[in-house]
Amino acid sequence: MTPVRAAAAPVRERGDACPGALRLHAADDGRLARLRLPAGHLTYRQAQTLATAAERLGDGHLDITSRGNVQLRGLDASCGGELAELLHGAGLLPSQEHERVRNIVASPLSGLDEVPPADVFLWARELDALLCASPAATALSGRFLFALDDGRGDVASLGADVTLLARRDGTATVHIGTNHLGLPVAAEDAPRAALLAAETFLTVAAASGSGAWRVAELPAEQGRALPGAVAARLAEAGIAAEAGYGPGTGIAAKAGYGPEGAYVRAEPPAPGLVHSPDGTAAVSVYPPLGRLSMAQWRHLLCKSSARHEIRLTPWRGVIVPGLEPAAAAGLLDRLRTAGLITTPDSLWNGVGACTGRPGCAKALADVRSDAAEALRGVSRDALPVYWSGCARRCGHPQGDHVNVIATAGGDYTVSVTGPVSAPALAPAPVSAPIPVPVSASELAATVATARTPRATATTAKPTATAVVTR
Repeated sequence: MTPVRAAAAPVRERGDACPGALRLHAADDGRLARLRLPAGHLTYRQAQTLATAAERLGDGHLDITSRGNVQLRGLDASCGGELAELLHGAGLLPSQEHERVRNIVASPLSGLDEVPPADVFLWARELDALLCASPAATALSGRFLFALDDGRGDVASLGADVTLLARRDGTATVHIGTNHLGLPVAAEDAPRAALLAAETFLTVAAASGSGAWRVAELPAEQGRALPGAVAARLAEAGIAAEAGYGPGTGIAAKAGYGPEGAYVRAEPPAPGLVHSPDGTAAVSVYPPLGRLSMAQWRHLLCKSSARHEIRLTPWRGVIVPGLEPAAAAGLLDRLRTAGLITTPDSLWNGVGACTGRPGCAKALADVRSDAAEALRGVSRDALPVYWSGCARRCGHPQGDHVNVIATAGGDYTVSVTGPVSAPALAPAPVSAPIPVPVSASELAATVATARTPRATATTAKPTATAVVTR
């Protein structure tokens, strides 16, 4: 393995306090539990169990996170044992020691709109089993992320720590962090290679003394050495891997890369119907701000689905697959009536927010109410917008988006953030935005203008920041 030297100063000086299903977080509205759902996958029985937990123990709602996980809020401090028993009985807690490290996102439409080169949901099940069997993996941060992309380039753009990218030739590439060309491996070796990459990160991070929770937090020298260390670890395990896929290699046109080596990035699933090659249809919907009432959740638990499953997406959406086309159209109509986003022209489409007041003690504003008041019609290709109650921007999306951030002075800043680097792409420099004051009455118009597609939105150059007084 490539030797590493300790960093001069640690990046992290404390342990990871990320909440889980067993480690409940004390919020202003009660305890919060975050349940990891590898690939966002839920069986019908598991989804029913979550409804029972939300109604019996929580506030009667479920929140979908930016990693396709689920949060229960408003929990009593004494309910931890009962919640764990419910989740364990439904197969949602395969390992108590690993429950916070099962952060796996996967292309949610894989196998629904086309035949992928690899079954990323099979990868997810195998990787999850490997994670839960690895004593070393318990040391991973609750924020460390795996992304399993079926070749379309959707979750590969989410800035994961380890990304598996399926290729049309039946192979896969393992990407370390967001700026690495990738190590080609056989598709059947991909989940094991992902685990070994994560374990190697732990070794490198420990030797660096940085306390890093994620690949991007490693000191520069260790970050550069990590891909080589991973390749050496794979070779030791009998997995042949050599960097070489990407622009300028002669094979850049394979899945995940377009003409001339440009990285292909797919958009999140659009709300509406998705027609599958087997003649069935899937329903794609989004709850406003990722929050579902139990009435809405039970609408989604459609017994007519041949797959008896739902998929939660890292864009806070829900996919119900395996429906007859007529049943899918009927379900979509019922979900629209129930208040979910079912068409791309919804005013709520692309609008996200953190919890804000009154649920979060650190929040400086009731961002969800303010987001609702500032809704303004925009074009279908408008940038996403994310409202944050403080500068931590919990749950904010990757890629091009508009940041609306509450400040201690009783105002908001509005700015455009450029994309995270996709595998094989170098990060673009970002300069500091310049504050520009505007009146509170102009908040909705300012946000709508910032969301308007423009050349600067695709070059990672932020627009000026607008300071909006409430």
